[in-house]
Amino acid sequence: MRDSRLEMYSSHKVSHMRPLVASALFAALAVAPMHGSAQTQSWDTLPFTIGERLTYHVRVGRTGSTGKAVMAVTGPVDVRGIGTEVLSFDVTTRLGIMRVANRSKSWIDPRHMRALRFWKQESRPLTHSDESVEIDGADHRWTAADGTAGTTSSDAPLDELSFIYFLRTLPLAPGSTLELNRHFDPARNPTSVRVVGVDTVSIGGARIPATVLEMRVRDSERFNGSGAIQLTLSDDRCRVPLRMESTMPVVGRVVLTLASYDGLAAACAGTLQRGDRVANAP
Repeated sequence: MRDSRLEMYSSHKVSHMRPLVASALFAALAVAPMHGSAQTQSWDTLPFTIGERLTYHVRVGRTGSTGKAVMAVTGPVDVRGIGTEVLSFDVTTRLGIMRVANRSKSWIDPRHMRALRFWKQESRPLTHSDESVEIDGADHRWTAADGTAGTTSSDAPLDELSFIYFLRTLPLAPGSTLELNRHFDPARNPTSVRVVGVDTVSIGGARIPATVLEMRVRDSERFNGSGAIQLTLSDDRCRVPLRMESTMPVVGRVVLTLASYDGLAAACAGTLQRGDRVANAP
């Protein structure tokens, strides 16, 4: 009956959302499996698919600011002769009177769960940054638009966005810990992932069984070296990110909480349709 756990929430607007813990900005992740070799993944078994769209409510703890975040899967798009799915994550909020925006995209080969291209644009108070990187796992090389380049130790490298989707494909045994080395930039490795345990998350008045992960990441820009990110995934085949939270310098605690959901992967579509009827039943 694991699939029935998605029956509690709607594929559209999550209604009557409680003023839960807040919501949050996206923090950079960059990781990979223990051995870093590309393994073929069946498109039919992935927990996400083209058309998936997740919308989150964002709250910044120190200022009480709110905002919106959207994660989406589009495509297919050809990159160097390889069919890719395009992952995107757009976050907008405010710090006081100042607007903060974070946009990122990752072009992934879903058969091998590897990133071929990464793009990110950030606008924060007094700063603006752009990043565009071509990633070639076969040649173990990456090249950025600003002329910088380097080697990657994995033939299935990932970036900070594609890693979230990669985590959704893993078996998550309670108490297990992984040390991962698949970020395309070796300076960002390793990342450790620990399965903290299980929880129940309130979404739209429903209680959703979930698995809680803690990630220790290396990111000098956001965490002054390293930091922790907590990711709560639905405890089912889709492993939908229900909540993401972290504490960052200057802004404090930030939390992303699921607000609406569309385009569920085929393996779970029937369950979600049944969930619509359950959630909307009198």
